[in-house]
Amino acid sequence: MRARTFTESGRRAQIVRAAIEVIAEAGYAKASFSRIAKHAGLSSTGMISYHFAGKDDLLAACVTEIERVTGAFMQPRIDAAAGHVAQLRAYVEANVALVGEHPAEVRALIDLVKNAGSQSEAVNGRLALFEEHFRTGQAAGVFGRFDARTAALAFTTGLDAVVATAAANPPGPAELARLGRELADLYVRATAPASEGESA
Repeated sequence: MRARTFTESGRRAQIVRAAIEVIAEAGYAKASFSRIAKHAGLSSTGMISYHFAGKDDLLAACVTEIERVTGAFMQPRIDAAAGHVAQLRAYVEANVALVGEHPAEVRALIDLVKNAGSQSEAVNGRLALFEEHFRTGQAAGVFGRFDARTAALAFTTGLDAVVATAAANPPGPAELARLGRELADLYVRATAPASEGESA
């Protein structure tokens, strides 16, 4: 029986996985090729250079893989929610729960976006996505009267702060679920239409 060998794509994926884990553990600044190669069990950094044009190329692959993993976790939960309010809640709860399911990916993405200037379409596109969600929800009468862009900014920065804090020292699943639920409750209340007798 022939020994099993890595395919080209398999080796590339192995390197990306190792890079994500090294960045999550040590940070972008300390994620050298030698450290990544050692973590991946490679004999030399030459294998990394063979598969990637340079560090920027490797980091771009890391961001793409992180977006794939996080999207696969969050999107089905969002899609299963019916209506603007339910989808808002699903997004918040799924994003916080993501910390417990994929802590390395979350920590690595935070570090890459903050310290490496890496571009993440999923991260960069959220503001426009949430603003549009609030606008269409307002048109449907399920959200109150407020500036959609301001709300989107507050929503993303607040959520990011909670996720980053949790990712630094992940609590248990029950506490993460509580955090997600509490934050979602806060956003749902803040965006709800004014009750009768209240000022709009």
